[in-house]
Amino acid sequence: MALASVLAGSALTAAAPVAAQPPASTLTKSVQGVSDPAAHGDTATWVVSYANGAPGAATITDTVGAGQTYVPGSLQVPPGWTRSEGSPLSATNPNVRNGGTALSGFLTPPVQASASSTGGDGFTPILHRTPDGRLQAWNVYHHVAAADPKLVCTDLTTGALCAGGPWPKPLNTTPGAFGTGSTGDIASPLEPQYVRDPANAARVYYSATTATSIGVGCLDLAAPGNCGYWPLMTRTGQTFEMAGLVRNGGDLYGVATSGHVVCWTIATQSPCAGQPYAPIVPLSNSGGYYLGALAVAAGKVFASSSLPPGTGTPVLGCFDPATTGACAGWASPKAVGPFGNYTYNAYTAYSTTGAETGVCSSTTGGLNVTTCYTIDGASLPSPPGPAGLEGGVLVFTPEVVRTGDRVRSYFGIWGGPYEGASVCHDWSTGTLCAGLPARITHPNVNNGQTRDYGYAYDVPTGCLIGLGDSGVLFSMDPDTGASPCVRSGASVSLTPSQFYCDGKPHAVTYTKARLTGVTPANVNFGASRAQVVDQGGNPVATPGFAPDGTIDLSGVSATSLTVTASLVLNNAADFGGGNQPSLVVEFTGDAPQMCFRTTISAECAVTSVANTAGGTDVTGSFTSNTVTRQVAPGAGCMPNVVVNKEICGSHTPSHCKAGGAGPWVKEAPVGVLGLLHATAYWRVTVTNNGPIPIADAHVVDDVEPACQTGPFTLQPGESKQVHCSTYALLSLFPLTNKAKAKYTPVNGGRLYSDWSAAKACSLLCVLN
Repeated sequence: MALASVLAGSALTAAAPVAAQPPASTLTKSVQGVSDPAAHGDTATWVVSYANGAPGAATITDTVGAGQTYVPGSLQVPPGWTRSEGSPLSATNPNVRNGGTALSGFLTPPVQASASSTGGDGFTPILHRTPDGRLQAWNVYHHVAAADPKLVCTDLTTGALCAGGPWPKPLNTTPGAFGTGSTGDIASPLEPQYVRDPANAARVYYSATTATSIGVGCLDLAAPGNCGYWPLMTRTGQTFEMAGLVRNGGDLYGVATSGHVVCWTIATQSPCAGQPYAPIVPLSNSGGYYLGALAVAAGKVFASSSLPPGTGTPVLGCFDPATTGACAGWASPKAVGPFGNYTYNAYTAYSTTGAETGVCSSTTGGLNVTTCYTIDGASLPSPPGPAGLEGGVLVFTPEVVRTGDRVRSYFGIWGGPYEGASVCHDWSTGTLCAGLPARITHPNVNNGQTRDYGYAYDVPTGCLIGLGDSGVLFSMDPDTGASPCVRSGASVSLTPSQFYCDGKPHAVTYTKARLTGVTPANVNFGASRAQVVDQGGNPVATPGFAPDGTIDLSGVSATSLTVTASLVLNNAADFGGGNQPSLVVEFTGDAPQMCFRTTISAECAVTSVANTAGGTDVTGSFTSNTVTRQVAPGAGCMPNVVVNKEICGSHTPSHCKAGGAGPWVKEAPVGVLGLLHATAYWRVTVTNNGPIPIADAHVVDDVEPACQTGPFTLQPGESKQVHCSTYALLSLFPLTNKAKAKYTPVNGGRLYSDWSAAKACSLLCVLN
C-alpha cells in the first residue's frame, strides 16, 4: 500500500507535457558561377535556400562579404517577397505559407460606396490588382487642364485612398513617379477610353493632350508612375483633342477633333506608318473637346462624332486599318440621330452567338434615338433598352461582360428623370437582361445620385465597379443590379519556377488552393465558381469547392497556373474587424531561394571571399552555413620572386658573416680565397617583388646544402637573407654556386624563381 501511495503521488505531481515546438527554420548557402579557387574579377552567384519551419512573417538578410561588390539589380526573391538592395540585402514576406511554396491574394470584400468621393468628376474606373491581391480603382478626372492634378487611386479592399498620396496626382509626359500639385503637362479628354497593354495589364494607354500636340499617354499602375508620352499630331485650331483610344490587333487608334485617324503601334511604341490618316468624320467640337467615342467591330474602327448640342447631326464613320482609309460601304459618315441630337457613345453590336455584327450609337436630344449599322454599312436593329430611353437622357459607352456564351452590355445613364442608373442589354437574347429592372438605379449609393458614366468588370469577384459625375465609386451585382455587390473573389497566378534562381531543375507538384479567414457557412459554394487556367489562358481544370473551401489541384500539370475564385457570399461577416480573407495556392517542392551576384575585387590583396546569410521568422533567428571561395592570382597578381646569390670578397672573415659589410660580389678574386684551400662565404637574398604574399618558400642550392633553408613567408616588398659557407680544396678551375627559391603564392601552385650564381675563383681565374 505504501509503495502504491508513493507512485500515485508521483503521477499527480509530474510536470505538465511541453507543447510541441515548430521545427526550426534553416538557411542553406551555396555559390555558383565561379571555380574554387576563383579569379579576380569573376562574378559569383550566391544562392540562399530558405526552409520554413512554421507559417508567419519572415526576413532573410545577407551582408555582402569583404573583397566583393554587389551587382546592382541582381537580387532575386521568390514571388510574394519584397526585396531591398540596401545594406544588408534583404527579402521579407509578411506571411510565409506551406513551407514558402505558396502564393496568396486578398479576397476583395463587397465594395461599398466610397466613404469619401474620389474628389473629382471621374469617368470610368481603371481596375488594378496589386501583387498581394488588393483591388485598386484608378480614376482620371475628365476634361481637366494640363497643370491640374487629376489622377486618384482608391483601395477597394479598405475603401480608402491608396497609399502614396496626397491624391490626386498630375499627369506628365516624362516617365517616372507621379508628382504632386499643379505640375502636370497633360490635359485629360472629355470622354476617355483606355487600353491595357496586352503584354502587361498594369500599363494603361490613354488619349492625351499637351500644349503642342495630341498623342498617347501611359500609366504604369504597378510602379506606379508615368511611363511615357508619344505625340501623334501637332495641336492646331482644328486638331486640339482626341476621342479615347481603342485597340485593333497590335495598334491603338484614336480620332482627332479634325476627324483624322491617328495610329500608334504598341510593340514598337511608335506611330504607325503613314499616320495621321484622312478624316472619317467631320469636325467635332464641344467647348474645345471631342464629342463622341470609338468602337471596334470585326477589325474595323468606328467613330461617332457630334457638334455642340442642338447645332448639327451626329454621325458615325468607319476606318479600315487594312486599307488605311474609309471602310467599304462607308464612303461618307452615316447619321445616327436627327439634327440637334448629340452622342457620347459608340459601341459594338453582337449576334446571339456573340459574333461582332456592327456598331451602334445612342444619341441624346428632345427625342433620344439609337441607330445601328452592320460592318458594311447596312441598317441593323437597335437594342431595345437604350433605344427606349426618354428624351434628354445621356447615354455612355457600355461595359461588355462575357460569361460563357452570354454577352451583355451595361450602359451608364443619367439626366432626364434619372439621377443615375444602368441599362443592361443581353445580346444573346436580343432583349433587356433577364432578372434585372429596365432601369437599374442605386438608391443605396449617395442617395441614388451617381450620374453613371461607366463601369469596369472585375472577373474574380464578378462585380461591376461604377463611377460617374458625382465622383463616387460603387459596386453593382451584374445579375441582380444590387449595390453593393455582395460577392468576393481573388485571382492568384503561380509559377513554381519563379521560386528558384539557381538555374537547376526542381521537381514540383501542385497540391491545392484554399480559402483562409473564411467561414464556410458564409459562402454559397453552390453558386460560386473556381477556374484554373495555364500560362496560355487555357483551362486545365474546372474544380469545385470542397465544403471546407479547398480546391483540389492534384494531378494538374502545367508550367504555371492561374486560379480564380469567384465567391457568392451569403453575407459579408468575414470581412472587417481586422480579418483579411485570402485565396492561397500551394505546391510542394524544394525550399524557395533568394539569389544575388557579386563581382570579386580585382585587388591582388583579396585572396578569398565568403558569405553568410541570416534570417528571422516565428521560429526565431538563424544563420546559414558560410561559403568561402579562395581567389587565385591572375596574370596581374602573379608573384615576382628574385634570388641574388653573392660571395664575400673580403679578406676578413667577420665581414663575411650575417650582417657583415662584405663586400658582396658575384665573383671573388683569387687573392681572397688563396691558391689551395679556402672558405667561400655565400649570401642568398630572396626578395618578393610581387603584389601578393608567398608562403612555404625554400632556398634551393645544389652545391652547398648549408645554403638550403625554409620554409618561410614573404610579404610584398619583403626580403630574406640566407648566409652559408663552403670549405673546400680548390682546384685550378673556378667554383660556381647557384641558388633559387621555390615557393607557393596564396591560392596558387608551386613555383620557382630563376637561378642566381656567384663564382669562387682559383689561380685559373687569373690566368684567364
